[in-house]
Amino acid sequence: MTDLAGNLTDEKEIKSQKQAVLMVSAFAGFLVPFLTSAINLALPAIGADLHVNAISLSWVVSSALLASAIFLLPFGKLGDIIGRKKVFTFGIILFTLATLLIVFTHSFVSLIVLRTIQGFSSAMIFGTSLAILTSVFPAGERGRAMGIQVTATYLGLSTGPVIGGVLTHSLGWRSIFVLLFFIGVICIYLVFSKMKSEWADARGEKFDWKGSVIYGVSLFAFMYGFSKLPSATGWIFLASGIIAAVIFLFFEERIEHPVFHAKLFLTNKVLAFSGLAALINYSATSAIGFFMSLYLQYMKGLDARAAGLIMISQPLAMALLSPVAGKLSDRKNPGVIASAGMGITGTGLILLCFINASTPFYLIICLLILMGVGFALFSSPNSNAIMSSVEKRYLGIASGVVGTMRMIGQMMSMGIAMMLISLYIGKQTINPATSPGLMSAMKTGFIIFSILSVLGVFASLARNEKLGNKNS
Repeated sequence: MTDLAGNLTDEKEIKSQKQAVLMVSAFAGFLVPFLTSAINLALPAIGADLHVNAISLSWVVSSALLASAIFLLPFGKLGDIIGRKKVFTFGIILFTLATLLIVFTHSFVSLIVLRTIQGFSSAMIFGTSLAILTSVFPAGERGRAMGIQVTATYLGLSTGPVIGGVLTHSLGWRSIFVLLFFIGVICIYLVFSKMKSEWADARGEKFDWKGSVIYGVSLFAFMYGFSKLPSATGWIFLASGIIAAVIFLFFEERIEHPVFHAKLFLTNKVLAFSGLAALINYSATSAIGFFMSLYLQYMKGLDARAAGLIMISQPLAMALLSPVAGKLSDRKNPGVIASAGMGITGTGLILLCFINASTPFYLIICLLILMGVGFALFSSPNSNAIMSSVEKRYLGIASGVVGTMRMIGQMMSMGIAMMLISLYIGKQTINPATSPGLMSAMKTGFIIFSILSVLGVFASLARNEKLGNKNS
């Protein structure tokens, strides 16, 4: 009886821990995407308040993406060594503090600095959250759990435009950060009250500080250079980033516990092609919200609130379908499901190439829903494929890979958008005279993104094989 009671207690504790981790992960998953989508609607208001042009405005989004991309992989590895909960918790606290400080800023420079800190802290959150979920949920339950977390992410994306638009329209853009501060406080409370365990499957290994620095310099130079193309500065930084990346790979080969395991990618087909598919997918889709926000407000004449109500259609479709896609990926090959999702997204992007200033709103909403369905079918199955393809001691690295591919893809997508705006509009503010340039930049961007999506389908199909669960 005692053994049976003990087993029952253990089962209750395990179930309670699963529920706690899923709840905290869902709140954290909601936080950053909500802010990202809300900021897209607030960009015109921020530009008017702080007197900055369209190119400068794009750095409100890009600064956080760049900082997050640079630190995701190192923080994923650090979490494996010192504890994923520690890194995750510090990230939530720092993100919430930076959010509060933004409420009181009246300088564009200080806004960018604080957005960079938000990106840095979000790397701690996303570099460990998937690894924590994978540590707690075994194979067969993992896809469903990831589907719920992705649903929270898409709820953030879907409610961000609406709530952000209403707040910006009624109370000003700073009110978005006031709301986010209180959500952050709730998340901090849940971490300390609900998450009792710690996960550190690589405890005792040395952290690769030198490799992390070289990696960060390489990624910064590459991404900053990409955002500055086609200028000479852009090409110089881009070349420097590629050279630093080569140095980084050679350096990592000589380290006993590297921050980046190149051999892991060379020997793990699922990890390699799933990561590549994620990079291409986010590169092709992340700037859609940026372009559509400008299109709906500057070319269709909508205010932030009305634009948000239209833009909610895409992430709402993602939120509704993601749990189904995640659960399906527990039973079927997640690579096949993700490939189908990428194909649907590409179809939506191709159709977006034909919109113009007179395109009816119902057609825009239909296209956004179509891409939302495609992205939902891609995201959680692709993440499930990545996290199920590695051993437990590499979960932080795999989680970092998922996040890094997402952030690099988002940064590259915004880099393409910034480059096109620079080519078609320059440093002028967006107004009726420059609206044709905005439309040309959008259409060119959607053509580029469509091509990337087609390539992404092939990358996704290339990894499709029966997956084994190496960390079950």
